Amino acid sequence: MAVIQDQYGRTFRTLRVSLLNHCNLGCVYCVAGEDIVKAANAGGKKDLLSVPALLEIIGRLHGQLELGTIRLTGGEPLLYPGLTALIRGIHDLGIPAIKLTTNGFLLERLAIPMKEAGMASVNVSLDAVDEDVFYKMSRRHSAERVIRGIDAALEAGLDVKINSVIMRGINDGQILPLLDFAFSRRCSIRYLEVMAMGHLHDQAEKYLFSQKDILSVIAARHSFSSLGRAGAATASYWRTDEGHQFGVIANETEPFCRDCDRLRLDSSGHIYGCLSSNHPIQLDNMEDETKWVEKLQQALLQKQALRFTGSDLSMLYIGG
Repeated sequence: MAVIQDQYGRTFRTLRVSLLNHCNLGCVYCVAGEDIVKAANAGGKKDLLSVPALLEIIGRLHGQLELGTIRLTGGEPLLYPGLTALIRGIHDLGIPAIKLTTNGFLLERLAIPMKEAGMASVNVSLDAVDEDVFYKMSRRHSAERVIRGIDAALEAGLDVKINSVIMRGINDGQILPLLDFAFSRRCSIRYLEVMAMGHLHDQAEKYLFSQKDILSVIAARHSFSSLGRAGAATASYWRTDEGHQFGVIANETEPFCRDCDRLRLDSSGHIYGCLSSNHPIQLDNMEDETKWVEKLQQALLQKQALRFTGSDLSMLYIGG
């Protein structure tokens, strides 16, 4: 079997699958203006790859790459109609870790079915615990609904991490309230620097609240020590003197491209080697081993050498 590897020794071990390209929120870092309506209404069941079609692609990728982790994303993956069947199918393929990233709006009723199907962990996007700030970030009401989803996931036995995108001037006042919330649930929380994607491609710097800024805010209340960043991971972690853990995904100020092992599959069956590329690679001729390897190598060449540069492609279409 051909080895998929670049000059830095990078390969693909993690597959992120964007199940669909619409969402039931309209977060300000993902969509803008009239795209908010498109985000809610885009696509439909007829446009989605079926569970068998997805499993065929995922199985082929796993056979070639020996994937260690698969993460289901969107849009909002909990809107995908065949989600639990897909999770069971991935579990049966023998991929060790099945994970999912969600906005949490439907998590309260789906946590147990996902766990029973083979899901190991969920990352839940929660950018504010204050209802007014939550609305500013998501253009939807009810942070409480997301919180109920987090509690349901914890009760179901899922490993839960909270993801919080921090935007200067919008929700940077929520860093400590979010930290308190995560610590009260004994969850790990990761703060994300805003990414230069979609409509923010040329203006992300305006909203950037850096890793240094985030740590400064937390240091006003907590003492903590660095745990570093694991190989191929996105987040660097710290532990407070009280034993709690938090992380920062510093896409802009502390990029982690050099050991990235992520491959992305969108809801139309295209692959991307990097969020910084908006050039999809169509997976076809699945029976042709040579062409298959060529396309994976092509995706690998999309990876940045040193730092994330962003793209005008919205995260809605390529997954978080």
